[in-house]
This record gives sequence, structure tokens and C-alpha cells, in this order.
Amino acid sequence: MNQFVNPKSSHKPLGAYTHSVKIPANAEWLMIAGQVGVNAKGKIVSGIRLQAEQAFRNVLACLRENKMRKGDLVKLTVFLTDPRHVDAYRAARKKIIGDDTKPASTLLVVDGLASPDLLIEVEGVAAKG
Repeated sequence: MNQFVNPKSSHKPLGAYTHSVKIPANAEWLMIAGQVGVNAKGKIVSGIRLQAEQAFRNVLACLRENKMRKGDLVKLTVFLTDPRHVDAYRAARKKIIGDDTKPASTLLVVDGLASPDLLIEVEGVAAKG
């Protein structure tokens, strides 16, 4: 089973994440490509909140398709195109992923993504022992 560890000698996480995750030997790994705010019909949804929710739904779809669950997420990397989108991203993550799932996480603000209409991209790594 994955162990989610916050070192006692470090500060408390500043959000819904864990500082480190220890993966057991012989775990099954899943790498999730960057997911964006595009729905199953191939349409980019409108606005940062809806794009963030859709990106997280897409991550969950990848997990389900590979017989994994939210608790198997061990790392998220989130790319935002505007620092003003942080609150909307956090609200969407809380709504779709929830506060009980706390993988290691990195948030970056970047100049742009593959399309100027995309406001967020979420990569994931999952491991199942």
C-alpha cells in the first residue's frame, strides 16, 4: 500500500497534498498524460473553473479505465496559464478529487499550453501495490 508521508521536520503542506509518497516494491504504475479541459466530444469547455473540473474528470477517467482509483494517485503536476486562476483550480480540485486524496503535487504557472484556449493542464502518476 502507498504510504503518504509528511516529514515531522518539515512545514505542514500548504494545500491538499502530501510532501512525499512511498511506493511499495512491485507496484503497478500508471503515467497519465497531461489532461486538459476538453470533454468526451472533443470540445474545450469554457472558463478556468470548468476546464479545471474537466481536466480532473479526465484524470479520473484514465484511472478508472486502468482499474485504479483516486487513492492510487501519487503525484499530480498542474500547469496554469495565469496565477489568478489558482483559487478556481483549487475549488475544482476539491470538488472533483476531494480533500481526502493528497498525492504529492506541484503547481506551475506557465506562459502557455498547446492551444491558447487551454487554461490548465494536469498530469498524473498513480501506483497500485
